[in-house]
Amino acid sequence: MGGMPATDDEIREKYLERAIRELNHFTRDLQGCNSCPRGNLMPVLGSGHPQADVLLLKHAPTPAEVEEGVAFYGRAGTALMKSLKRLDIDPLVVYGTLCVKCPVADSSLAAPECVARLVEEIAIVQPKIVVVMGPEALDVLNELQLPLAREVREEYGMIQHLTPSVDALYVPDIDRSLDEESAKREFWRAFRVLGEWWSEFPPY
Repeated sequence: MGGMPATDDEIREKYLERAIRELNHFTRDLQGCNSCPRGNLMPVLGSGHPQADVLLLKHAPTPAEVEEGVAFYGRAGTALMKSLKRLDIDPLVVYGTLCVKCPVADSSLAAPECVARLVEEIAIVQPKIVVVMGPEALDVLNELQLPLAREVREEYGMIQHLTPSVDALYVPDIDRSLDEESAKREFWRAFRVLGEWWSEFPPY
């Protein structure tokens, strides 16, 4: 008569399988898109857990990310891994992506419909918080028109409500924060608020 009711673990497994399928489909669509003038270069893909609690958002890829085709590859990724470790946040609960995924010479050349794909990506991952890095990424996020979204203010290190179910934390651009000591400190002051948020997050 319909079998036994599903356990919580089985339900979570089904949701994870669906998120993996949807991200794979999203990736295929992205790789097949020809709206941006990227030539033979492939788009830079998001990386991390398909159902991450924490979504890291940068504006555009660095040369290292373009070369590998993966967001947060290189110096920024290494710095963030160290920061997450200091905050006692498991990297397996994190997903990182870019607003502009195509390696165009100027990020303003990215097609608006490509940048708008971020709405679908956020909907698939369903994070509990989006860490927005830098003013360009913040402008994109505020222009996306996510369902029920509020505007995220340009205030470093403050937990804000993006939607009724998703928080936001605005921090400096990680790529611009790695070459100068005061910039590193400013990034860390804002980013460590994520650790406070995480420590209060229910473990279920």
